[in-house]
Amino acid sequence: MIEIDWAGEAGRLRTSAEGEADWNAAVAATLVRDSDQVLADVGCGGGGMAKALAEARPGATVVAIDADPDVLEQAREHTAGLVRCELASMDDGAEPLREAIGAPADLIWASASVHHAADQQAAVDALARLLAGGGRLALAEGGMPSRQLPWDLGLGEPGLELRLDVAQDRWFKVMRDSLPGSVPMPYGWTEALTRAGLVDVTTRSVLSETPAPLTAERLDRVVHGFRTRIERLTGHGHGHGHAVPDEEWLSPEDVDVWRQLLDPEGPYFLGRRTDLAVLSVRSVHIGHAPR
Repeated sequence: MIEIDWAGEAGRLRTSAEGEADWNAAVAATLVRDSDQVLADVGCGGGGMAKALAEARPGATVVAIDADPDVLEQAREHTAGLVRCELASMDDGAEPLREAIGAPADLIWASASVHHAADQQAAVDALARLLAGGGRLALAEGGMPSRQLPWDLGLGEPGLELRLDVAQDRWFKVMRDSLPGSVPMPYGWTEALTRAGLVDVTTRSVLSETPAPLTAERLDRVVHGFRTRIERLTGHGHGHGHAVPDEEWLSPEDVDVWRQLLDPEGPYFLGRRTDLAVLSVRSVHIGHAPR
């Protein structure tokens, strides 16, 4: 069984919000309309998109909502008074979210949060009911696995990052199955939006690329990201916030390679390489409430 300790994840989510500021700003600019008055970020994490929405639409009401008080506190600090922060969970249906927002929303953003709901379709249905006529629900879910490492690192078997993606996919399935009352959703996000009664449903995928050599700050974020993922899958380290089941997600050989790659004192430390890059594709699925 996997249980996520969101309080333990709060700091990481804040760091992620800070590191993704440019991506959030670019996406917010494509979503926000001049007529928007009420915007909400549901499952806001560190508050990165909530802040971007507030900056893209000055004068609008922007509400950041999360189910964990520690995570919400990080969002409150990050957004520094630009948005209103409210505690509520999409697992409890539409009404607590409606009270938190306070009015029908012109735009609701939910990034990598609906997939933590036990019943994902019910969560999408609840979010859709909060929209004003013509309002949009934007779900940032899925895309393509990011690529940051060369295929052959000169250590261990080539394809290390590919095997990490496979292990994480298996972990994700067990995480979903571990949610109390978990309900399968055997169809895609655009279908979920359509079933929720939304129209003009579409997907926009956003490519982000930072070529090698990375700046020291960007390289540090890449190494930190890999360290977090490995801690999650091995149960080692502190602050990863996950109870990991007694299962071997990665082979002992790959775990040893990752240990060497993430050791700042070792000869293979990723943080000293000049050939790491960042290539990612993230998908945003958008549906419109009928007018």
